[in-house]
Amino acid sequence: MPSRQAVEAFVAQVLSGDHVGAIRDWYTEDAWMQENQGAPRLGRELLMAHEAKALSRVERVDTELLAAPLIDEDRVVIRWRFTFVPKAGGAGASMEEVAWQTWRGDKIATETFFYDPKQMGR
Repeated sequence: MPSRQAVEAFVAQVLSGDHVGAIRDWYTEDAWMQENQGAPRLGRELLMAHEAKALSRVERVDTELLAAPLIDEDRVVIRWRFTFVPKAGGAGASMEEVAWQTWRGDKIATETFFYDPKQMGR
């Protein structure tokens, strides 16, 4: 079960914009992520590479925490809003998502993101 301090430190790192560093620092080596029940991506190194590639497409990602994380034993649920600011300027596209995580001690072992992909087309 993660400590509240660990979850809050993870959230703070994501809010700071250090998304790849958060994966490096807070995910187990064999962690996996999946989006909307899609095929999981397995392994911290792959997760970091995937995140870095996604971030390279935009100027920056502004991240907001929309509700305090819910912690129930080894499960953590976080509601986020991400605004993707394009390199060419102009309005960014925002999306809200819920991250459903399983922690092993103070590290994230699994994470599933739930969101409406239509948000990005608005």
